[in-house]
Amino acid sequence: MRRLALAGLLILLAACGFKSGNQPSPEVIASLPGQSGGQMVDETPTRWFVELEGGAISDGVSLQSIQAQHAAFRQAAEAAGVRILFAYTELFNGFSVEIPGNNRKMLYTLPGVEGVYPVGTFGLPPREPANPDLASALTQTGADIAQNDLGLTGRGVKVGIIDSGIDLEHPAFAGRIVDGYDFVGDNYDASDPARSTPVPDPNPDDCDGHGTHVAGIVGGKDSQITGVAPGVKFGAYKVFGCEGSTSDDVILAALERAERAGMDVVNMSLGSPFGWSVLGKALTKMVQRGTVVVASAGNNGNLGLFATGDPAATQGVISVASFDNISVNAQKAIVNATGNPLGYLVLGGAEAPPTSGTSAEVVWIGRACNADALLADPAGKVALIERGACTFNEKYQRAVAAGAVGVIIHNNVAGLFAGGGVAGVAGKFGISISREDGLALRALTTPTTLTWTPDTTQVANPTGNLISSFSSWGLSQDLELKPDLGAPGGLIRSAVPLEQGGYAILSGTSMSAPHVAGAVALLLEGNPAFWRHQRPSEVRKYLQNTAMPKPFALAPTSGFPETSYREGAGMIDIVAAVQNRVTVTPSAISFAAKAGPHTERLVLKNRSNVPLIYRPVHLPGPSAQGSIYAPSFTTAVATVSFSHTQITVPARGEAVLTVTITPPPGLPDKGLYGGYVLLEPVGAGIKMNVPYVGMQGGYQAIQILTPTSFGFPLLARPNAAGTGYDLLPTGGTFTLQGNDIPVVLVHFEHGARVYELAILDAATGTPIHPRYSLADYAEYTSRNTSANGFFAIPWDGTRISKYKKEDVYGSKVRIPAEFQPVPNGQYKLQIRVLKPRGDERNPADWETWTSPTITLARP
Repeated sequence: MRRLALAGLLILLAACGFKSGNQPSPEVIASLPGQSGGQMVDETPTRWFVELEGGAISDGVSLQSIQAQHAAFRQAAEAAGVRILFAYTELFNGFSVEIPGNNRKMLYTLPGVEGVYPVGTFGLPPREPANPDLASALTQTGADIAQNDLGLTGRGVKVGIIDSGIDLEHPAFAGRIVDGYDFVGDNYDASDPARSTPVPDPNPDDCDGHGTHVAGIVGGKDSQITGVAPGVKFGAYKVFGCEGSTSDDVILAALERAERAGMDVVNMSLGSPFGWSVLGKALTKMVQRGTVVVASAGNNGNLGLFATGDPAATQGVISVASFDNISVNAQKAIVNATGNPLGYLVLGGAEAPPTSGTSAEVVWIGRACNADALLADPAGKVALIERGACTFNEKYQRAVAAGAVGVIIHNNVAGLFAGGGVAGVAGKFGISISREDGLALRALTTPTTLTWTPDTTQVANPTGNLISSFSSWGLSQDLELKPDLGAPGGLIRSAVPLEQGGYAILSGTSMSAPHVAGAVALLLEGNPAFWRHQRPSEVRKYLQNTAMPKPFALAPTSGFPETSYREGAGMIDIVAAVQNRVTVTPSAISFAAKAGPHTERLVLKNRSNVPLIYRPVHLPGPSAQGSIYAPSFTTAVATVSFSHTQITVPARGEAVLTVTITPPPGLPDKGLYGGYVLLEPVGAGIKMNVPYVGMQGGYQAIQILTPTSFGFPLLARPNAAGTGYDLLPTGGTFTLQGNDIPVVLVHFEHGARVYELAILDAATGTPIHPRYSLADYAEYTSRNTSANGFFAIPWDGTRISKYKKEDVYGSKVRIPAEFQPVPNGQYKLQIRVLKPRGDERNPADWETWTSPTITLARP
C-alpha cells in the first residue's frame, strides 16, 4: 500500500511538471500564519550551567579528581553568594546555579570554570482525556506486524523514560521497572520561584500522567493497551512534579542516572525550541558510548522554521516529528434512538455523558462566545456549538450559564478533535464531535436527542498520516537536517495513572518519540549484532533508510510530499527496518550551510548473500521562503542528477551512487528546499530513502541581528519600578549604582555561534584595548522564541582583563578569568555575532551593531 501511495505522488508530480528540466514558474501553495505583534518579551535566562575544566567520568577522569574540583568551586561559590542546585560528574563536570543579580560574568572568576551556559526550561503539554486508539497507531509503523509475525517484543532491552515518572501500580508495567528515581518531588515547578527547589526522593511515581502515557506507548502491556515493544524493561526518571515545568539541569541529573543504570535506549519526550545547551554535550557523550537517545522534535509548529530545539537537535540524537493517528476509537451515541451512530470525545475537564438513557433535546446555539448572540435558548437542553474564535471553556460556561444541561462542540474543520481546558460543572457533560456530524445534527428538522451507549466506534481521522499541525519545523540552529524521522503522535491512547482513570489520550511529539523508542527496542532485538559504540548511528541509519515521506500536510492535494525539514525521512517502517539488509550512508544529505549545488557520495552496503539492484528516483518537496515566523511554500524545487540510472550492489559488497543537487532557480536567500532520493528495488529488495535539505545562499544568508517592529538592538536602562526598561536612542549617563546601568536589548532571529560585547572609545570608535576590550562573551546562544522577544545584556562597567586559556585543541577559546573596571568616560558598546557554521577569521561571517554613546559617571 505504501508503494502505491508514493507512486501516486510521483505520478501527480510528473503530471504537474515538477521534474528536472521542466520547472514551471513557482507558485505559493501554502503559508503559515504569522505571529501577532504585541509587546517586547524579555527572554533572558536566570539559571546557569557552570562547566569545570578537565572533563567528566565519561572522558576518563577519576571521580576523586572531579570531587576535589567540586570542593574548591563550592567553597568559592558559597562565599560569593552563588546558590548551587545540581552537581554533575558522569557526563558533564560542573554544576547548575543561581547567582545574585543574575550576574553571569562573575561565575568565570570562580576556580576551575571553563564555560557558563544558560539553563532552559521545559513544560509538559496539557492532557486531553478521551479515547483514541493506540492499536491503530501501531499499524502506521508496522509495529503490529513486527510483534505478531516477527515475534519481536523488545526482550532484553532497557528503556529509560526521562519524564514525569511512571505509575508504579499500573498493570501495564507490572514487574518491569528495574530502576528509577524522583529528582524533584511532587510540588516542583521550575517556572515558579516558590516551588523551584527540587526535593528528591527514591520513588518515581507519576502524579502528572505524561510519563506513564509515554511509557505505555514504548512498551505498556495489559488488557487495555499494547505498546510498541511490550517486552522491554523500564527505567523511570521523574523530572517533573505533578504540574508545571522542569529545567535542563534536572534533566542532566537524570541522564547521568540513566547512564549509570545501563539503559540501552533513553526516551526524552520534552524539549525547548531553538536550543543550544549543555544537554547537547552530555547527550553526545551518551551516544558515543552506545546509548540510543530518542527525543521529541517539539510542539512548536506555530513558531515557524528553525524551531526544533533541545534535546532533539543534538547531533546523534534521533529527533522525532509527529504524524496524526489514522483513526479514533470514540465513544458512541445514537441519534434519535434508531438513527446514525455519533462518535464523540469527552472535553478535557468536563464530565462524561452517561452510558445509558436519552439526552435532552439538542439545540443549535451558534458559536457561543461571550461576544456572540445565542441562536436559541439552551435552558434545559443540550447546546450544540461550533468550534472557533474563543476557548472551549468560554463556550461551555456560556451555555451552562444559559441553562444548558450538556454541551456538544463540533469541529470547524474536517474530522474529530480532542479539546480540553474546560472547568466542568457537576452534572453538565461536555463532548466534542466532528464537523460532519455537527452539520448533520444542525440539518435535522425534527427535535433531536441522543441515546447514550457504553460502546465505542472507530472514527476515521481525515488528517491521519499527515504531519501534525503542532509538530516543529527544522532545521537545527547549526543548520543540520532535523527532525530525523516521524511516527504517530496525534490522538494517541495510552496509559495514565490509575487514579486518573488508567487510560487517556495525549497528542504531541511527546507521543511520537516513544513510538520510535519502542521501534528501536524491536530493532535491537531483531539485529543483536549491532556493536555497542556503533549502535546509535546504525539504528538511526536503518530507521531513516526505510522511512517514507507522506503528503504535504499544508496542501495534501498538491502532489507534493511533506518537507524534509519537517518530517525528516518520513514515517518509520519497523518491519522494513528489521528486514532490510542494505544500508545507505549517509542516511540524510544536509548541506544547508553551503551555497550553490552540492554533490554527495551515497555508499550502498549489502549485507545479504545475493546482489541487489536499485533505480534512483528524485522526489522533490516544496520550498519555504519569506519570514521564518510565517513562511510561504512554493512549487520551486531543486533538480537532482545521478551518476547511475541503475546501480547493482554486490552480495556482501558495496556500491557508490553520486548525487548532485542544484538549488531551485529564483528562490530567495535563506529559502529552504528539500526532497528525497528514493532507491526503488529492481526485483527483490526493500525501497530505501535518503532525505536532503539545502538553504539558498548557505550560512551567510542567515541574519541574526534583526530589528523587528521595535528597532532592536536598543540601548536602555532598567526603569525605576524594576518592571522593564527605559529606552535611550541617543545615549545616556550612568552612575553604575544599583540599577543605574546600561543594558543592550537584542533580538536574535537565529542562533549565534558566538556573541561578543566589545567596548569602544566613543570619540575614536576603536576598541579601548588592543587585546582586552570585551565586556561579555558567550557561545551557542539560541534565537528568540517570539517575533518581538529579546535578550537583555547588562554592562557593569568592567572589561575582561585576563583569559584562562587562549587555545584549546587548536581552537581559540575565550574563557574570562578576571574583570577590571574601565575609568569614567564616554564609550560605545558593539555587539558582534558569528553566524552558525561561520569562520571567526572571516569578517563577512560576523554581524555588528554599535550603541549610542554611554557616559560612565560613577560618584
